[in-house]
Amino acid sequence: MKNPRDIIIRPIITEQTSDMMAQNRYVFEVDKRANKTEIKQAIEQIFKVKVAKVNTLIVPAKPKRYGRHEGYTSEWKKAFVQLSEDSKPLEFFETV
Repeated sequence: MKNPRDIIIRPIITEQTSDMMAQNRYVFEVDKRANKTEIKQAIEQIFKVKVAKVNTLIVPAKPKRYGRHEGYTSEWKKAFVQLSEDSKPLEFFETV
């Protein structure tokens, strides 16, 4: 099995995702090759919580320009993690 810290890259903290934290939903940037089962196991191992559901989505590349140079941003994968009812909130996000 892969290292859980290689699967979960970073949390996504925005105004919209901080509103989702009230419903025990958290958003992470994850490895593009990771599947829902691997993401669920990684979250449970790192934070010692019980995950109820995982939804994923691939954020497409966007065209960008810097002066006359054109290119694209990288494609990346986002995971929406729903914790179970009896699970405690993640300590990582309590200070936000």
